[in-house]
Amino acid sequence: MPTSKSTSAPAPYRIIISGGGTGGHIFPAVAIANELRRRQPNAEILFVGANGRMEMTRVPEAGYEIVGLDISGLQRRLTPENLLFPIKVMRAVRKAGKLIEKFRPDAVVGVGGYASAPVLLAATSRGIPALIQEQNSYAGLVNKLLARRVQRICVAYEGMQSFFPADKLVLTGNPVRSEIASGQREEALQFFGLKPDKPVLLVIGGSLGARTLNQATAAALPRLREAGVQLLWQTGKLYFPEAEKQAAPYAPNNLHALEFVRRMDLAYAAADVVVSRAGALSVSELCLTGKPSILVPSPNVAEDHQTKNALALSSRQAALLVPDAEAGARLYNEALGLLQDTAQQQRLATNIRALARPDATATIVDELLALMEH
Repeated sequence: MPTSKSTSAPAPYRIIISGGGTGGHIFPAVAIANELRRRQPNAEILFVGANGRMEMTRVPEAGYEIVGLDISGLQRRLTPENLLFPIKVMRAVRKAGKLIEKFRPDAVVGVGGYASAPVLLAATSRGIPALIQEQNSYAGLVNKLLARRVQRICVAYEGMQSFFPADKLVLTGNPVRSEIASGQREEALQFFGLKPDKPVLLVIGGSLGARTLNQATAAALPRLREAGVQLLWQTGKLYFPEAEKQAAPYAPNNLHALEFVRRMDLAYAAADVVVSRAGALSVSELCLTGKPSILVPSPNVAEDHQTKNALALSSRQAALLVPDAEAGARLYNEALGLLQDTAQQQRLATNIRALARPDATATIVDELLALMEH
């Protein structure tokens, strides 16, 4: 395994990690940085994100420096912002170029999101080795456009040669924070104030929250109380004030609305069943933790990639799938049925655990170090 640039007086590696926008991009990026730092304590790591996006707070919280670019995505309708998009991209590429010339990285990693494109364009035009990490089973537009400019493309699903050059592909899985599967149930129940003799349902709508899940969960609160189910309901910041009011009368029954769950290791450890969106990070975490799950893919994503993520599990009997449009009518019938069926829980847990790739982060860092070595 590569550990230095040369056999004499090696200088520390310098790496830029770019991208963000959602937790599905940010947390894998931080996992890669943490593994780099574990192996190369003197490595200098700089993140580049988009101003105004959540990476500008989450990355510093993880202990890393980040620089923001003024860049955003294309809107799905004709807007003044779309007319300005080419100008914003050109300015972002120029700023990224200046950052690269100042920081002088040995390699650049793109994890997807608005900031990834200008950084990788600027880096590859200067001959700097670059690696892309694609989280989803349907490749994002930015990564598809950049594929021929980079040296390695680390993917989480098989069959990605339909999007990328086959000779650059490495099947790694998605980077997941190493502590995510380390939670202990006893500690988790105590942390959230839950009772050990009643089932626990965890509902997670991604880092930004999910309207459909929140509406269905609010409507199901009386049914959950009647069934004796305890609830950890991650709502997202936008939806939390209303959800908090809706859940307040049920708090004595341990039905809790939470804006954001910082101790996801304990949330997973407490849960008997998980209801979740089908973002790539969520799917990878569910595989690693081995949780019986019901996936409700978001319809508001590019190329409906969450449905493809969910089908990769449901087609293997590793999770249940409820379409977003059917969630209001079906979701809590499915959830309550699964909570009462321990045999089905066990089947789903066994099958989803078989799809986990616990060495994903290490494999990606192996590829990155090999790029820098050569």
